[in-house]
Amino acid sequence: MSRLSLLLATVLAALIVCAVSFGEAPLSLAQYRQAFTDPLSGPGLVMWQVRAPRAACAALVGAALGLAGAVLQGLLRNPLADPGVLGVSATAALAAALAIVAGAAVAPGVVEGAALLGAGSAGALLVAVSMRVRAPEALILFGVALSAFAGAATALIFNLSPSPIASAEVMNWLLGSVQNRSWTDAAWVAPLLAAAGLLARAAAPGLRMLTLGEETAATSGLAMGRIRVLALAGATLAAGAAVAVSGVIGFVGLAAPHLVRGLVRGDAGRILTPSALVGACMLTGADLLARITPTEQELKLGVFTALVGAPLFAFIAWRAAKEWRL
Repeated sequence: MSRLSLLLATVLAALIVCAVSFGEAPLSLAQYRQAFTDPLSGPGLVMWQVRAPRAACAALVGAALGLAGAVLQGLLRNPLADPGVLGVSATAALAAALAIVAGAAVAPGVVEGAALLGAGSAGALLVAVSMRVRAPEALILFGVALSAFAGAATALIFNLSPSPIASAEVMNWLLGSVQNRSWTDAAWVAPLLAAAGLLARAAAPGLRMLTLGEETAATSGLAMGRIRVLALAGATLAAGAAVAVSGVIGFVGLAAPHLVRGLVRGDAGRILTPSALVGACMLTGADLLARITPTEQELKLGVFTALVGAPLFAFIAWRAAKEWRL
């Protein structure tokens, strides 16, 4: 592990400790002691069955989004690429909304499975397009169109939903949150994130060559078609796992690679692990702030990240536009 990754892992561990220690209901020192000595006591249940799995889910979801953003930005050589822009998150949300309106939410894992299936469908479409059209801009435009279509279809489902309860569940899903997530949810997303990490690691040499240009990458001897499939599969799996557990949370995948790109000198292979760790730190910290912010209703995590991420997105677009004018 590099020194940067070790530093980020230390920050993440500190944030998780804070997320487990602090919450809306403060605990006294005696209650903290009781939580450690008797995990089945009231304070113990609050810490280990409510706060700890929630913090774990936030870290895993943030890592998945950060990893997906780094892979897509490296593959497409575009700083604006992330699972939201390419339509993966929107398609996963569409599939989850369909499952909720169909009444499948009563069965454990069905909504999560539907979201993963939706993300996989989007990934398959992106792979099919990338096999026919090599220009990264074309893939981004297709992703934007896919995202718009999935968003419109989700709005249609919401509009035609026969039940206000189902509508509320869909809206809650679209806002994004890790509230009330359990160890089962964390165990659900962890292996998917590990598999996505392996796929991304296998694609890393190709991503590194792509920074030198498409022609140079083509003459490197690497199977670039295979690299594209591995990268898109890894990013899709990571984004799908994140949406399946937390709903739609935007901008983390966009921002995380930008925060560490300068520290790895733009190396598309070395940026993967730091981006995942930064994404985990961002979402763990954001969830902690959302929990302790004194509001009548707890802020949804997706809303919180959007409030911070939208200005960042505008800033990145403004910087990119300056480069295009040169």
